[in-house]
Formats: sequence, C-alpha cells, structure tokens
Amino acid sequence: MANVDGEWDCVVKSPLGDQKSTMTVVSNGDTFTGTNAGAMGSTEILDGKVDGDKLTWKMNVTVPMPMTLDGAATVDGDTITGTVTAGAFGSFPLTGSRKG
Repeated sequence: MANVDGEWDCVVKSPLGDQKSTMTVVSNGDTFTGTNAGAMGSTEILDGKVDGDKLTWKMNVTVPMPMTLDGAATVDGDTITGTVTAGAFGSFPLTGSRKG
C-alpha cells in the first residue's frame, strides 16, 4: 500500500492563476482526514477516501464563492498528481510534492 500520509505542497492550475496550498493527509485504513491551507484560508478535507495509491476528497470553500470542490489524485512516491473539480467551472490539474 502506498504511503499517502504527510504534508503535500500542491499547486492547482485554475482560471484565477496558480493556487498554491499545503494539503495534510492523515490516513486511517481506507479513509483520510486533513486540511488544505493556502492563500484563501484553511479548509477541512471531507469524505476523504484512500484506495491503494489513489485519494478522493471534497472541500467546501467560500472564496471566491461558496462551492464544494471534488479532488482526486494519485500518489507516486513523493509526488501527487490529479484534478480538482469545481462544479460547472470544470476540472483543473493538481500537482504536488511531499514536504520534507
């Protein structure tokens, strides 16, 4: 099983420019909890699921407007790649690396 735990320096390529954040992942079997903290504040990760090296989660954000984001990513060693989907606004690529 992949080691998905840790702090991840992430960048989401959004229409508002590169959104940098630190995502913290704490797994517990096939689920995980954590936070995503960036320039627009810190958000709790909701409904985090772990399937091998794949993560899926939701985040409720209020900036730039209230919406629920859906995240999906694959961990490969110390890198993470995936997408963040913002409802009708579409999906945006996520990349990152493990801190430390």
